[in-house]
Amino acid sequence: MASNKPSIPKGTRDFSPAEMAKRNHIFDIIKSVFRTYGYQPIETPAMENLSTLLGKYGDEGDKLLFKILNSGDFTKGVQPTDVSAENANALSTKICEKGLRYDLTVPFARFVVQYQNDITFPFKRYQIQPVWRADRPQKGRYREFYQCDVDVIGSNSLLNEVELVLIIDEVFHKLGVSTTIKINNRKILSGMAEVVGETERLIDITVAIDKIDKIGIEAVNSELAEKGVSQAAIEQLQPIIQLQGTNAEKLEILSQSLATSEIGLKGIEEMRTIFSTLETVSGLTTTVELDLSLARGLNYYTGAIFEVKANDMEMGSICGGGRYDDLTGIFGLKNVSGVGVSFGADRIYDVMHHLSLFPESLLASSQVMFANFGDSEAAFCLPIIQQLRSAGISAELYPDAAKMKKQFDYANRKNIQYVAIVGEAEMQKGEVSIKNMTTGNQQIVKVSEIQNYF
Repeated sequence: MASNKPSIPKGTRDFSPAEMAKRNHIFDIIKSVFRTYGYQPIETPAMENLSTLLGKYGDEGDKLLFKILNSGDFTKGVQPTDVSAENANALSTKICEKGLRYDLTVPFARFVVQYQNDITFPFKRYQIQPVWRADRPQKGRYREFYQCDVDVIGSNSLLNEVELVLIIDEVFHKLGVSTTIKINNRKILSGMAEVVGETERLIDITVAIDKIDKIGIEAVNSELAEKGVSQAAIEQLQPIIQLQGTNAEKLEILSQSLATSEIGLKGIEEMRTIFSTLETVSGLTTTVELDLSLARGLNYYTGAIFEVKANDMEMGSICGGGRYDDLTGIFGLKNVSGVGVSFGADRIYDVMHHLSLFPESLLASSQVMFANFGDSEAAFCLPIIQQLRSAGISAELYPDAAKMKKQFDYANRKNIQYVAIVGEAEMQKGEVSIKNMTTGNQQIVKVSEIQNYF
């Protein structure tokens, strides 16, 4: 009886060498840009204490946390009355002390508070690690995926927001992805809730309007009504969240609509500062627009919020983030403001793959392969191969003295451009015959000249 093939959980993926070459291309470019702006790398554990994670992402986020059962008898202390759908969160805290991280921002806040005496503020860090969400898998949405976060914490300056826009622009320019950066401000959203008389329902409003691109304005309005937002307030919100025009025109109209809201006007002023500062920067290749439907459902944002869309492919956000004034306060460190964005490496990969934006050269495992004719020829080739490797030229020796067709097929499948052929005649003359696998041309090169040849 045939055994079933092994498999992996839905929403997770294996990556082949070719896929890893492309993923590393994305990571390398992102890291290089982060470093040029003075950001330093950190890493945090895959699992955090559940108390660190719960309550930081809103009710919807809490439901998507992967929780880890306690070791041993995890049911110890659990009462029959604890086991009910209404009591799910309370039960999970009794049988689970740890959870897989949902994002990199909350662990970063925990890191800052834990090591506050050892780090220099403003603290500029980047972090590239996987995160986990118990979401329903679908196109562009996975249960395990990588985030590439860049944050600065310990500074209120809006120059940090401007710098993040420049980082986003440079990353996607180098990757060859045409994008639009959408920006809003949670203070403006708070002002909207205030002027329509629904301050208590700010979270309900932001969670709903954040879905406008996915489900449309009618479904958003229905959700707002279901959450208890009055019909009058819903009608007042329409012209605001569907505002059209240039960034300056939108802000001018908003300043009139939110004239009675102090927090709303503060958000407008912040956005004016960000846009006016960006106008002084030359070479910006990305469109930056004020989008009032952008809410980003996470509770901890307090100022500017960002979302990046690919222009040439239908895909969810490929980068997003914002300003969070209160996050470290949850862990006991008050009045430390931070701002950051997260690049969604998996979605960026899907966009680049769909648009054929990866360089073909990424697929080559080695620049040159030395054919194997036997033990003596292999022994002759090894010092030459080591010399090339020392010079930073990727080279390998086919491990077996197989037929040449088999060795050439191997080189072709691995996209190796050159095959070096060394038989008895070449050994006696101190030469190497190099075949270009793309053109079929063959050239004789002295061993002493081979490094210069490549």
